Amino acid sequence: MPPAFRYSMCNEAFEKWPFADACKSLRKAGYAGIEIAPFTLGEDPALVTAAQRRACRDIMESEGLTFVGLHWLMVSPKGLHVTTPDLRLRERSWTHVRNLIDLCADLGPNGVLVFGSPAQRASTGGLTREEATRNFVEGLAALAPHAGERGATILVEALPASQCDLVQTLGEAAAIVREVGSPFLRTMFDVHNAIDEREPHAALVERYFDLIRHVHVNELDGRHCGAGDYDFKPLLEVLLRRAYAGWISLEVFDFAPGPERIALESIRHLQSVAPPDGSKLGTY
Repeated sequence: MPPAFRYSMCNEAFEKWPFADACKSLRKAGYAGIEIAPFTLGEDPALVTAAQRRACRDIMESEGLTFVGLHWLMVSPKGLHVTTPDLRLRERSWTHVRNLIDLCADLGPNGVLVFGSPAQRASTGGLTREEATRNFVEGLAALAPHAGERGATILVEALPASQCDLVQTLGEAAAIVREVGSPFLRTMFDVHNAIDEREPHAALVERYFDLIRHVHVNELDGRHCGAGDYDFKPLLEVLLRRAYAGWISLEVFDFAPGPERIALESIRHLQSVAPPDGSKLGTY
């Protein structure tokens, strides 16, 4: 029998909560993992002390949650940009990503780093899209070995045209992964960010399944699962049939309903549409 899906939730919606309370709420709702936005731990995540990292890890373990990884990598500190023609700024920005790899490894084993951050990777400074993409690829290739040394994986996230002019489709993300050729660089699928894709989402995931390490679920408009009319069933059916072993992580962009409602309604909705043998979410 294929393994049950592993569900987690990003902690952004709980940003104003004490970390321990957020973990407790997630576990109560039925999630097995937590994904963390680094800026919720500190303005400069690199300055999060070893003691603070151990404390977060201990809290997750005490609540029975698995650390999944990091997302929104470049939000803070302000002013970072990984494709800029400004060499000093570009180097400082990639050093930040290297520091996040270390943070990810310190928070838990086998974590992923979801590289979206549209404002900090889009073409700028007069560079063409192709030139900016080359800077992006070179930076990823340089850091992939360090990710491997720390037991982490960097994930290239495709973003819609409304957000960014670099890596706008899952196919483009997959091409970068193949070009770099490192097992520590992979891609992921995000429902909301695939709004411009022309191929059905389930077919896309099928096509690039071998390169997909992580899945973000949400409605196409960024609300939580079940708040709209997105049909998750075809996506979940592909993942179940292919015995997907990664995490399915809830990431929302509308926090208005409140974190507890978002968490509970989403997992209940996903449970209600999950195919047979994949319905016991968060149970291991």
